[in-house]
Amino acid sequence: MPADRTSPESLDLLKRIADALERLAPVAAPVADFGAADAFVWHAAGRRLAPVPKVNRVEMTLLRGIDRVRDQLAENTARFARGLPANNALLWGARGMGKSSLVKAVHAEINATKPPEARPLKLIEIHREDIETLPDLMGLLRSDPHRFIVFCDDLSFDADDTSYKSLKAVLEGGIEGRPDNVIFYATSNRRHLLPRDMMENERSTAINPGEAIEEKVSLSDRFGLWLGFHKCSQDEYLDMIFGYVDHLGLGGDRDAIRAEALEWATTRGARSGRTAWQFIQDLAGRMGKVI
Repeated sequence: MPADRTSPESLDLLKRIADALERLAPVAAPVADFGAADAFVWHAAGRRLAPVPKVNRVEMTLLRGIDRVRDQLAENTARFARGLPANNALLWGARGMGKSSLVKAVHAEINATKPPEARPLKLIEIHREDIETLPDLMGLLRSDPHRFIVFCDDLSFDADDTSYKSLKAVLEGGIEGRPDNVIFYATSNRRHLLPRDMMENERSTAINPGEAIEEKVSLSDRFGLWLGFHKCSQDEYLDMIFGYVDHLGLGGDRDAIRAEALEWATTRGARSGRTAWQFIQDLAGRMGKVI
């Protein structure tokens, strides 16, 4: 005889089966509230965007020694914000020269100068290890009326890393491609996003060296705008130092500050915007001033 489906045992079994299926079902991604902030961080594990109430940024006027690339990125971003064609941008080069600071400063500048009726431009940071989930993020943003800068800091790939294929497909090569309301900015110490020894190894061991390396190098070709950041001169370094000193109202003898700043850079073996800011933090601390 068939089992009684209305018996307590059968109902309990059906309930447990339904609960198990519900646990196995994928969790729906929470709807992002883009009115909560102008900047967000993408959390791949929960497929969610966390608002950033206060972005850690430097004012545009304090970024010295990078005037040409600053103007290029600002112009590209302004066109994008107005709904005009614009390029994905790769900011590559020397460490500590303001690559990520420039992206955040340009975002703030565009929002500060936009017409009152225009929607604010949103900045979304995706971590390097979450690049494989970039298609999910793009799908979430595609139908939203806002315009978005998706930003990845310190982007690079190692020899056994294949996640760069997800980035290639999203930027240009996929069926859907990059949404019209999204632009992708990345910073890297490497111009081609790959270590030189990896590229040389591909070239030396392949039957056709050109074809072997072409797929990997073509990733950087997806960025229409390449902006190079190079080590700064002593004059540029000191210009950064006194730009911070004047902006923050730090007093003291300027000759003494100059000598201390040069010694600071010498002990660290580098002159850069990051080195200049670290010196300023030390100087302000010794002066007992909060910055």
